[in-house]
Amino acid sequence: MVIAYFLLPLNGLGPHRPALSWTLFVLALVLVAVLLLRQVVHVLLGHPNVRPGLVIPLLMTLSILVFATTYLALAQNPGELVGLDTRLDALYFTLVTLATVGYGDITPHGQAARLVAILQILYTFVFLTAAATALTHYLRTALLRQRGPHRHDTPAAGADADTE
Repeated sequence: MVIAYFLLPLNGLGPHRPALSWTLFVLALVLVAVLLLRQVVHVLLGHPNVRPGLVIPLLMTLSILVFATTYLALAQNPGELVGLDTRLDALYFTLVTLATVGYGDITPHGQAARLVAILQILYTFVFLTAAATALTHYLRTALLRQRGPHRHDTPAAGADADTE
């Protein structure tokens, strides 16, 4: 997916085609959000034959790339995103925003860029946090299942040594 992000021709997006750009952004975010929520529900309900360990990281990566692509398209409008010139800049800004680091080297000055940054922060709080929590729950449960039913807790050194 990351290779595709760097290789796909994205020149058709941006200020010269705002309706297409915003439509694709919203549709992609909604699709990824629905797929993430589906995975979260499957994990929480303990559905068999789901693969959240594979699907959730892929969907999280896809959401990051959707935001990076959107920032790249917005940056084509002069003054919208100061300091964002390349695809790597857009990916970097997305990850810095996701991590709430905010170095200040790339800043959203335009209203559209600020709106997308706000949406990214809210999206992260709701969808990516829920997905990461579900993934952690799934992995913890799988690990406990592998360890077996009698070994949930390891006894302290020397305690009950004769029972093992």
